[in-house]
Amino acid sequence: MEHSLWSHLPLLVRSNSKESVEYVLQTLWRTRKTGLDAADRDIIREMLQLENDTDLDPLLVCLRMLIRKCVYENVSKDEIQKLFPDEVVPELQRLLVLLLQKFQREWRADALNDQVILPRIKAMTWNMANQNAESTDPVAVISLKLQDDTHSLSGESEVKFQLAKDALDTMLRSMYYIRDQMSDRGDGSNRHFQSQETNMT
Repeated sequence: MEHSLWSHLPLLVRSNSKESVEYVLQTLWRTRKTGLDAADRDIIREMLQLENDTDLDPLLVCLRMLIRKCVYENVSKDEIQKLFPDEVVPELQRLLVLLLQKFQREWRADALNDQVILPRIKAMTWNMANQNAESTDPVAVISLKLQDDTHSLSGESEVKFQLAKDALDTMLRSMYYIRDQMSDRGDGSNRHFQSQETNMT
C-alpha cells in the first residue's frame, strides 16, 4: 500500500520551483494538528497545477507519511531514498531528501515540544493533625513537592492536601492497583490497561 502512495510523488514535478515544494512541506508540518484549511489547499493546488482534490489528497497523505517517517522514526538520508519508487525522477528524489534533511532537526524539536510532560514528585512529607477544632478524628496532611522540567527556571511547586482514614484506605487500594498494572506491563503482558477514576469523597 505504501508503494502505491509513494507513486503520487511525481505530481510534485508540476510545481514551479524548489521553493514551492518547500512551502508545501512546511505547510503540512505547520498544520500537522489541525489539517489544511481551504485557503492552504487552494494555494497548494494552484502551485501544483492540479484541478481538483482527487489528485491532491493522495499526494498530501503521501507527503505527511514521508514527513512522519523522517521526524518520528528519524530515518537517514539513505533510508529516505529507498522509499521512493522508480517513477520518482532522481532530481525530485534529491530535492525531497535535501528539504527533509534541512528541516528534520527543527521538526524533531517541535515534536518533542508537542509532547505533554507532566510534573514529577520530587519529595513528600506528611504529619498528623485534627480535621477541625470540633473533631478529634485525625487526618494526614500530605505535602508534595513537584518538579516541572518544562520550565527553564526552578519549575518547583508545592501541593498540600489532607486525607482522613477512609480516603487514605481508598487511595492506597488505588496505588496498589497501579503498582500491579505496572508490574504486569513490566512482565511483558499483553493485557489492555485502562485508566481508573477513584472517588475520594
